Amino acid sequence: MDVVKGPGDFFGVSSPEIGRIDLSGVTAMDTAGAWLIRRLVNDRVGKGGTVEVSGGTEEMRELISALPEQVPAPAKVNDRRRLVDRVFEPVGRATIAVWSDLVAMMFVLGSAVRGAQTKLGRGSGISPASVVSQLDHMGVRAVPIIVLMSFLIGAIIAQQGAFQLRYFGAEVFVVDLVGILQLREIGVLLTAIMIAGRSGSAITAEIGSMKMREEIDALKVIGLNPIGVLVFPRLVALTVALPLLTIIANFAALFGAAVVAWGYSGITFQVFLGRLHEAVDYSTLATGMIKAPFMALIIGIIAAVEGMKVGGSAESLGRHVTASVVKSIFVVILVDGLFAMFYAAIDF
Repeated sequence: MDVVKGPGDFFGVSSPEIGRIDLSGVTAMDTAGAWLIRRLVNDRVGKGGTVEVSGGTEEMRELISALPEQVPAPAKVNDRRRLVDRVFEPVGRATIAVWSDLVAMMFVLGSAVRGAQTKLGRGSGISPASVVSQLDHMGVRAVPIIVLMSFLIGAIIAQQGAFQLRYFGAEVFVVDLVGILQLREIGVLLTAIMIAGRSGSAITAEIGSMKMREEIDALKVIGLNPIGVLVFPRLVALTVALPLLTIIANFAALFGAAVVAWGYSGITFQVFLGRLHEAVDYSTLATGMIKAPFMALIIGIIAAVEGMKVGGSAESLGRHVTASVVKSIFVVILVDGLFAMFYAAIDF
């Protein structure tokens, strides 16, 4: 595009001379190009000059002339709602969303409790191979990170406990601290949090990607139940794997605490085991292990519900994977607190 200017500077510096825009070399023009020329013309005319547009096709000149001289600013939207409405409407929406999630979770749980119904309207059982495959992914492959994390947690608790108890000359009681805290609370809670971040996000991503590719709709079309095919094996695998991983985590944490107690406080392994045997009984172990299946079901159900809510975009998938992990961790901690209050009420 050639721009032919008069004696004055065409781009609006000084004199109101006649300018000319030659479109002879322009072969095609879209709305963005027409708007650029229109802005140049408006700028020149606004400073008292005159611009002549020549060359080009008739459609180009009509497109330029059809554009407005100025684009009006968008009208300011005034929120005329009452203060009460502006305050309580988000609360109401959040309440409805929580209720919808609870209904969806109860639907998934009810469908799973009803049985491993792989075919709609029939009671055919699930294949054990799918459960074993999920156990491998969620349980066996999670052992290294669970062992490492629990070893470090046990070592840290032992070091900090021994450091504080040293002022009272009671370093040996660090065994009681680590044993009771790990077996009752920390072991199952941290294992559940790790599984929520590792396996829960994987469940949501797998089901969500299948939802994006309409594979879940395809399962319904061929007469298969998506809950029985996709969700039930994962729930069973989580319910079996989380208690077993909790046991492994407890052993790793106690071993880490024993190593630190020996190196930091001089407590031998024989003394550590003897004191642990006196401080811990079967009820201490049971209080932690009872929580594991409930936390596994919570993680699996929340992950499945969030996976079913994924839309057709990658952004939706990422958003629901994040929501799955956050909600699972929050509910797991909440359930742990409820169990603690329940145990205190029954003096268990």
